[in-house]
Amino acid sequence: MAKNLFITSTEARSGKSVICLGIMELLFRNIDRVAFFRPLINPHMTGKKKDNDINLITSHYHLETPYEKTFAFTTIEAGNLIARGKDDEFLEGVFTKYKTLEETHDFILCEGTDYGGSISAFEFDINAEIAKNLGCPVLLVANAHQKSVGETVRSIEISIESLMDKGCNVIATIANRIHPEDREKILERLASKGLGAGQLLYTIPDNRALGSPTMGEIAGILDADVLYGHDQMNRHVYSFGIAAMQLKNVLERIEHGALIITPGDRADIIVACLSALTSVSLPNIAGILLTGGLKPEEPVRRLIEGFPNLPPILIVPEDTFPTAKKVADVHAVISPDDPRKIMRALGLFEKNIDVHELGDTIIETRTTIVTPKMFEYGLLERAKAHRQHIVLPEGDEERILRAVEILLHREIVDITLLGRHKKIQEKILRQGLRMDDVHIIDPQDSDILDDYITTYFELRKHKGINMEFARDMMCDVSFFGTMMVYKGHADGMVSGAAHTTQATVRPAFEIIKTKKGGAVVSSVFFMCLADRVLVYGDCAINPDPNAERLAEIAMSAVQTAKTFGIDPRVAMLSYSTGESGQGVDVDKVRSATRITREKCPDLIIEGPIQYDAAVDPEVAKTKAPDSQVAGRATIFIFPDLNAGNNTYKAVQRSAGAVAIGPVLQGLNKPVNDLSRGCTVTDIINTVAITAIQAQAEKGLV
Repeated sequence: MAKNLFITSTEARSGKSVICLGIMELLFRNIDRVAFFRPLINPHMTGKKKDNDINLITSHYHLETPYEKTFAFTTIEAGNLIARGKDDEFLEGVFTKYKTLEETHDFILCEGTDYGGSISAFEFDINAEIAKNLGCPVLLVANAHQKSVGETVRSIEISIESLMDKGCNVIATIANRIHPEDREKILERLASKGLGAGQLLYTIPDNRALGSPTMGEIAGILDADVLYGHDQMNRHVYSFGIAAMQLKNVLERIEHGALIITPGDRADIIVACLSALTSVSLPNIAGILLTGGLKPEEPVRRLIEGFPNLPPILIVPEDTFPTAKKVADVHAVISPDDPRKIMRALGLFEKNIDVHELGDTIIETRTTIVTPKMFEYGLLERAKAHRQHIVLPEGDEERILRAVEILLHREIVDITLLGRHKKIQEKILRQGLRMDDVHIIDPQDSDILDDYITTYFELRKHKGINMEFARDMMCDVSFFGTMMVYKGHADGMVSGAAHTTQATVRPAFEIIKTKKGGAVVSSVFFMCLADRVLVYGDCAINPDPNAERLAEIAMSAVQTAKTFGIDPRVAMLSYSTGESGQGVDVDKVRSATRITREKCPDLIIEGPIQYDAAVDPEVAKTKAPDSQVAGRATIFIFPDLNAGNNTYKAVQRSAGAVAIGPVLQGLNKPVNDLSRGCTVTDIINTVAITAIQAQAEKGLV
């Protein structure tokens, strides 16, 4: 397996941070211990104490490496060493820091310099020298922003030739921030020059939002005070303009995403710009920057505060033109505090890069260890392979909406939200989310409601219900969503963030029903430990299943495990192992094991068996030396809900395991329940699991 990769660029502002995010995402799908390392940093460029890319990667991927170990030198320190002819000392310092990381990590992603420090004229050569001495293959990022095809190709050609002359192995080149219409021309020109031989070539189109600073970034760099719009600081600034002219001329020059810079005493400009926000005929500005330290007078402030959804209004003490010059020099970054920008960057990378091809090139072999992050990333990757349509009944729940923005932007699934259109759109607007094309259905106003009512009546009329009762049920979002799945209008449903388990499961029992030949709906949790993923069942549904039901839970868990790529070795848990114990409880487990073996003779299963014997190879040698399961179990079936629920929570809290679930099994079509305390990540994982279950039902996995 390859141990490292060095990402360098042709010049400043090439968008390396986007590429670093995409590569880290790719690496975590395959490798457990990944480190991020920058040989040289230039933190003073942004006025921050920490390097932005180090902060971004370590924060987003929860890397535990201390900050001081993630870089070797600042550009000033490196410049001093090189100027004094101490090149060897410089390289030795880089090598020493790198080797320290290598001792505790399986792969190190290295990012080159930013071409903005005191040694900018020599940085390309320095990057090449570092990559060569660390033995890193190189991924080159070329800046194509506002460049012609010829300029872009020439820049790549010169850079690759220079890297190869210095002994570097360039495995891939990404022309970043291209004009979409130039893609084929760039690739053809590069191929005609023989630059595609022996390496991979990709292009990524320019994304205006990624290349534009947010109001929060501008406020931080200018040290501006925020007067209004504290919750709108993630608005992107696409342009800026000084508004010091007559009002009619200002209105003609307003652009979408513009930052309006104006003296603080120009009440006419301020009010006009805010009015433009509510006008359908004028563009939507990003915010207003007041100069001269002049705050609007009290009557104007009262007027301002009457506008809904105020954009950010900042104030600085400097005059207008010096302020405008500072704004012009602001360089957009991807902040670790901006998850929307991060998800946008990852979506852009994954949409334009063949991650499987690139991954196979970077990583020659795959590890057998499966970490929580690897499992989670694997879920998203598998869900994306055959996009499914998932309905979310709790359309106005804020966590659901934040998850949906990520799911849609990364193109993992198609989504339908249920609820009142106006309320959902207000929640989307209030949170500053971007999902203009999200599909929303209000069950009470839907043109398919009557069909659903009739269908539900036919399904349940044997229970004595009437059409009025059927209408009441179908106006409920949980029942409506379940009917969408039943009718094939959605492939699966996820609910429970704001509803009880009963509210999610009951409609599924009544409408979707259990699989043929089975009568048990049960659940499993995927327990992601440090180096493997285990399956626990049932931990959420059945309080005290008899032997037959316990056997069915085990068989369902086997199918679920196979769906998610887990090799099934089933441990039927009890307080005793083998024939040593007696009593009603252990006899139930013994009977369930026998039933499961009869129905699935090829299944590797052991029971009754104690948890320690099932999970610990050393204990297994003593308690069950001849067992194929002992010490190697992957599926753990608990005798009752009390044992299962408490055990999964104990392992989750005490061992720091990531518990993904509950995943419902035994239904004809996938429906899954969320905890009311679920996080946005929990929702994303559960939606991905539901999509994979839907794929399995269709024979796609």
